[in-house]
Amino acid sequence: MKPAGEHRIHQLFEVSVWLKGAHALIECVGGILLYVVTTETIASWVNMFTQEELIEDPNDFIAGYLSRMAGQFSLDSKEFYAFYLLSHGLIKLLLVIGLLRGKLWSYPASLVALGAFMAYQVYRYSYTHSPGLLVLTVFDAIVMWLVWQEWKTVRRHIAP
Repeated sequence: MKPAGEHRIHQLFEVSVWLKGAHALIECVGGILLYVVTTETIASWVNMFTQEELIEDPNDFIAGYLSRMAGQFSLDSKEFYAFYLLSHGLIKLLLVIGLLRGKLWSYPASLVALGAFMAYQVYRYSYTHSPGLLVLTVFDAIVMWLVWQEWKTVRRHIAP
């Protein structure tokens, strides 16, 4: 039987891995959608969603920003984001499946992948200053710590 602290960490580990899995599925769906939807369609959707707000308040920061970004969204950008989201999502899905099934290879692989994703997110943050990237990086750091703790526990229980 696991000690109470170890059991709690395991529960948090499972919840965080399931959340990572949900996020990975969203990334995969988003990547596929970006591959199949044209840049013109994306721009028209954004304009449709922001038009009313911009009529009401032409200086609305968020609606104005989204409208400008949609107008500048190139085919190259769309293809990059589609590839990034789909590949990122598929890698995470593979790791999540491995972790949930307790596959030993998935623990170190997840630590390496999360570390690489975090490094890239910090790099991107240096250009975008997006608070979302910081939140995602902090969440990844927590998940990384939980994966490490779970891996130590799994190895301890396997050891002769």
